Amino acid sequence: MTRFWIFAAALNAFLAVGMGAFAAHGLEGRVVPGALEWIETASRYGLVHAVALLAVSLFEASQGSGPQPALRYVPFIQSGFLFGCIFFSGTLYIMALTGLRFLGAVVPLGGMAFLLAWLALMIAGLRWRGQIR
Repeated sequence: MTRFWIFAAALNAFLAVGMGAFAAHGLEGRVVPGALEWIETASRYGLVHAVALLAVSLFEASQGSGPQPALRYVPFIQSGFLFGCIFFSGTLYIMALTGLRFLGAVVPLGGMAFLLAWLALMIAGLRWRGQIR
């Protein structure tokens, strides 16, 4: 399962960098108002959360299968970061490319997923017992 999460983190980072480059070089004269800002925001959040997803996934992989209560939160954290990237960044990318502003109602769901993942990481940190190998 760790391979999936590492792949998901790399895919989100790839999309964030690619869309950021597209925004910087391919949006001149674009007719969708706000497209550049949407892509810049989506790329920034996507890249930060891709790195966070990668860090959590590599940390989990380094811990083995010992009795660590904090590790119970890892799947929730990973899912929150991934769903946040899909619903927050992904929706902003689609809005910027298509102009479908009604999709803006979906963006806060991604933001909530990010917040819940960070909250779960805070709880996991408080429940952490032991050494980092």
